[in-house]
Amino acid sequence: MSGKNFWLILIVNLLIVFSGVARAADHAVVIMYHRFGEDRYPSTNTTMPQFESHLRELANGDYTVLPLIEITEKIAEGTPLPDKTVAITVDDAFISVYEKAWPRLREYGFPFTLFVATRSIDQGLDGYASWDQIREMQAAGVDIGSQTHTHPHLHRVTLEEAREEISISNERFLEELGLIPPLHAYPYGEYSPEIRDLMQEMGFMAAFGQNSGVVHDTVHAFEYPRFAFNENYGSVDRLKLAINSLPIPVTDITPESGVLTENPPLTGFTVLPGVEPLSRLSCFASGMGKVKTITLGRRIEVRLPQAFAGNRGRINCTMPDIVDGGETGRWRWLGRQFIKP
Repeated sequence: MSGKNFWLILIVNLLIVFSGVARAADHAVVIMYHRFGEDRYPSTNTTMPQFESHLRELANGDYTVLPLIEITEKIAEGTPLPDKTVAITVDDAFISVYEKAWPRLREYGFPFTLFVATRSIDQGLDGYASWDQIREMQAAGVDIGSQTHTHPHLHRVTLEEAREEISISNERFLEELGLIPPLHAYPYGEYSPEIRDLMQEMGFMAAFGQNSGVVHDTVHAFEYPRFAFNENYGSVDRLKLAINSLPIPVTDITPESGVLTENPPLTGFTVLPGVEPLSRLSCFASGMGKVKTITLGRRIEVRLPQAFAGNRGRINCTMPDIVDGGETGRWRWLGRQFIKP
């Protein structure tokens, strides 16, 4: 081999190696849906044209759609994921996931996780899939996750009641599907630190809320976020924003609990080194728009001008991703949900 060819091959191999490293990531975006083409329920419904636009974007963009369980395992192990990795989840097992969403997801070859609250299926309630239909999806490769038995507001029940919710649903999953799901989704995305710890004690691998954000190795595995979609927040532009998001890695989040003991909450967090400049970070609150932030070194304190009005409120903090002084067109994202007791 000539010296010229040797160096050419070496350069090519180095480019392959380093491009692979550049594409590796320690994060993923999880998106969630409830209903499909059920226009009577706009707050939980995604129209079929919206859903079709989402599927086309996922198929035609530079994204990697992986099963949620695989993403969870790789983040726990510290195994790199492809950049722009996405997981698809559906909550509540409404009939439209079986009749409308699953055929389209299957045609595109996209895996997804279906989170199920068992009592609704046991009762054969109108508008829900049946156990036979869930078994059919499971047999075809759809992963099943747990969402308790009765779908309660978990932060408002006792720990023993919450434990019973999981025990009963586990029994029903074993009886009907032959397994206990490894992943949990909090009903309404609501939980307390005590409920979070209980889910870990009950043997789940991870649990997911409904606050916007990026699943990342610095996030507690039982507080993983998901971007929720519905008719009002279902444009393909919002999908692009979400699935191109990057994390804002933080520590020392206060208050620890999203259950409000004071309203408005005094909340803050410390951004880990490597994310710059913090002067570009902005936070927004439900019904209030952009809110005041105080920067103390790497500490960000968020101050709301008024209390949250409803039973729940959200704070979302974002900043542009900047590399070598230039914006990449992607956004870093951190979200929290706050709920009244």
